[in-house]
Amino acid sequence: MALFGKKTNILLGLDISSTSVKLLELSNAGEKYKVESYAVEPLPPNAVVEKNISDVEGVGEAVRRVLTRAKTGSKLAAVAVAGSAVITKTIEMDAELSDDEMENQITVEADQYIPYPLDEVALDFEVLGLSDRNPEQVEVLLAACRKENVEMREAALDLGGIKPTVVDIEAHAMKRAFDLVKPQLGDNPEDLVVAIIDIGATMTTLSVLADDKAIYTREQLFGGKQLTEEIQRRYSLSFEEAGLAKKQGGLPDDYADEVLQPFKEAVLQQVTRSLQFFFSSSQYDDVDYIVLAGGTASIDGLAEMIENKLGTPTIMANPFQNMSLAAKVDADALANDTPALMIACGLAMRSFT
Repeated sequence: MALFGKKTNILLGLDISSTSVKLLELSNAGEKYKVESYAVEPLPPNAVVEKNISDVEGVGEAVRRVLTRAKTGSKLAAVAVAGSAVITKTIEMDAELSDDEMENQITVEADQYIPYPLDEVALDFEVLGLSDRNPEQVEVLLAACRKENVEMREAALDLGGIKPTVVDIEAHAMKRAFDLVKPQLGDNPEDLVVAIIDIGATMTTLSVLADDKAIYTREQLFGGKQLTEEIQRRYSLSFEEAGLAKKQGGLPDDYADEVLQPFKEAVLQQVTRSLQFFFSSSQYDDVDYIVLAGGTASIDGLAEMIENKLGTPTIMANPFQNMSLAAKVDADALANDTPALMIACGLAMRSFT
């Protein structure tokens, strides 16, 4: 299975996170995308731990359910592995080489770049373009991932009745979806330094883009699961009930001040700390924009709170702003899930890129 893969027909974007499986199907006419179908299905507890699948059957069942719920006719998908599971390196190679010649040369030289036995890794490459330093060379992005990470995803999708034809990297999918968000940042968004903060259930990932290139990525263990657990503890609910109440409301009056506000302050602290790590390890001391993604980003008032405290313009990621929706797509449900669908969106875009 190639890590970048080659596109064939319409691909479903299938994002397997630690708490749910998210499916998105796009079509496009000219410059405009259309959401043809989408669905989200919860995963059994601990089916995915820190981005690694530990319960293939549980994930496979969720994939089957999400496929049924989305009412899509497509059975081909693009999935992603976490950036922490992938080693990437940009190397320079002779621009005259064909793809086959590059592949042969990379296979021979790969042990210079990859610290794992080569029979344990899935290896792929993508030509990025001519080298700035030497026009006779091209920059080639080399990506390697332990085969087990790819094979577990393939096995879960097979159980769910979907064929994975592309395995991507989460950060690349996020960047692709961000291209749809960029116009919301005003004129010349390519010139901005943008921090994309993806707050999932258990993991928060900071990706910084400058000159439209990813220059920094950092993952840390923190996410919306902590809020769910606090709701569960305080109101004596099951984990599933707490998760539902968090999304749908109906909690006691003290929830906003006693539970939600402290959690929002904890998110602010994590965002501040992540940015400080970035500033201390780069020549930058500021970012122009913060874009919030992930399920936790949709918490009411979170973006405004971060903007007010840090003084940096902050928006919630919405790649669907200029898209039309198929009749079967529930617009309200999609709006609620929008920030959590960035990776699924970037994967679905592989059909056209």
